[in-house]
Order: sequence, then C-alpha cells, then structure tokens
Amino acid sequence: MDIATLIGWAMGFGAVFGGAALEGLHMGAIIQPTAAIIVLGGTFGASFGSFPLPAIIKAFKDAKKALMPGNNNPETVIKDMIGYAAKARRNGLISLEQEAQSIKDPFTKKGISLVVDGIDPQKLRETLEIEVAHYEEHEKVSAEFFEAAGGYAPTIGIIGAVLGLIHVMENLSDSSKLGGGIAVAFVATIYGLVTANIVCLPMGTKLKQRLKEELVVKEMVIEGLIAIQNGENPHFIEQKLKSFVH
Repeated sequence: MDIATLIGWAMGFGAVFGGAALEGLHMGAIIQPTAAIIVLGGTFGASFGSFPLPAIIKAFKDAKKALMPGNNNPETVIKDMIGYAAKARRNGLISLEQEAQSIKDPFTKKGISLVVDGIDPQKLRETLEIEVAHYEEHEKVSAEFFEAAGGYAPTIGIIGAVLGLIHVMENLSDSSKLGGGIAVAFVATIYGLVTANIVCLPMGTKLKQRLKEELVVKEMVIEGLIAIQNGENPHFIEQKLKSFVH
C-alpha cells in the first residue's frame, strides 16, 4: 500500500473542504449532485472520446498502481542476477536453460533464453531495448489518459458554472434566489479544479513514476544478463547493478 497517495488525497480534500468549513461554509452548499454529474460526466466523456476503448480499460486497471506498488524490487533483481551469474560460471550458460523455466517475469525469462541461445551481446541488448521501448510506449498511455482528464476537468467545471449562471439569469425577477443560485453555479468550478488537481493529474504523475521504476528494473536486467553472458565476476555484477539503486 502506497501511504503517500492516501496522505496526499487526505491532505488535498481535507484542505479544500476543511478550509471551507473553517470559513463557516455549510457543507450542503458544496455537495451538489448536478454539478458532479456535469463535471465527472463531461470530463470522462471527453477523455473517452480521446482514447481507444482498450486504452481506457487499461488506464482504470492501472489506477490501482497508485495505491499498490508493483513487484519491482531492485534488490531482488540483484540477488537473482548474482545467482544466475554464479551458476553460469560453475556450469556454463546452458545451465540457465532450466532456470528460465521457473522465472515468472516474461522479460527476464526471454532474456535468459536469448543468453542460453548464444546470441551476440550487442544483439541481445538491441533486442531487449526494443522490447523496453515498446513496453514504455504501451504503458505510458494510462498516465496520459488521467493527464488528459485533468486537462479537461477545469474547463468542464467552467461549463457547469456557466450553465448555473444561465439558470440564475432566468430567475432575475426573484432577487432572493440570486445569491444561492450563483453559489451553486460556482460549485461546478470547484469540482472541476478538485477533480483535476487532486485526483487526475496526481494519478497520472504517480503512474509515470511507477513506469520509471519498472524501466529501471528492466535496465538492470539487461545489464545483468549481458554481464553474465560476458562471464563477468558475480561480485563485479553486484557492484554494477547496485549503481542503479539510490
């Protein structure tokens, strides 16, 4: 569980609604279902129109990464690579073929298979880096989806406010309703700004950070496998891979 995300949301919503309460604003004035429908429906409607359906489904599935970090542990990668290197030095690279069968990570498994096949180290690097590049392009769409939603939300909030003001203008003859009507109109703007700056944009940033962590791990795997193929000392490999870890 990523505590930072929970703290961020708690602080963000707490600052907005807690500050409003301290100013004496009644919470009922902020809770406006109509404004929520306009902002959320309009925001995600625009976002859905900007991305293909598979990318949208993936984005919502990947949203859990903001709360649940993946299994991208650099220390585990270092430990595994040292083990592979030691085994390869004792029994040869062909001994890693059996090891590959028990590896769960598809990227590492593919890399081990290429090493066992005796592919040239330069070709090995090129092949794995191409896969990493495609993986990055595929994964960053989820972050782009939430960033797009964060860009649309404030504008949709303004649209909601304008719609509310139109309703107020229709009731100019009744001055007793003007203050309350204008207040309700501006709630949509608040919803748009909160949706963008506390939910969607931070979500996109967090997913980008998760992707960076995954790419670092994959780079470590590439360097480790090439070092193993070159027959480098396991201790030297350990020191090299530790340079990736802050």
